[in-house]
Amino acid sequence: MCYNVIDGKLHLLCQHFVPMSTRQQDCLRPNCLFSRNHAHPVGCRSSGCNRMMQPPQRNPIRIHESLCADCVMRGEGRGALKCS
Repeated sequence: MCYNVIDGKLHLLCQHFVPMSTRQQDCLRPNCLFSRNHAHPVGCRSSGCNRMMQPPQRNPIRIHESLCADCVMRGEGRGALKCS
């Protein structure tokens, strides 16, 4: 099945992921409604076609060894274990 790839920043101290951009990864299957190789025309009602995407995958393209801006604003910069 097709899925979205979310590129973003990963903050190591608090483990928060901040999304920056999203793109779609195509599975190239003819029975996937989201694929460019989908065999049926627009408005497909076939029960054999996949109508759901896989959960999105996070792709950290930037890794920071600091807290994210939300944790800094909340004042949780004193300890790395306070931020959830």
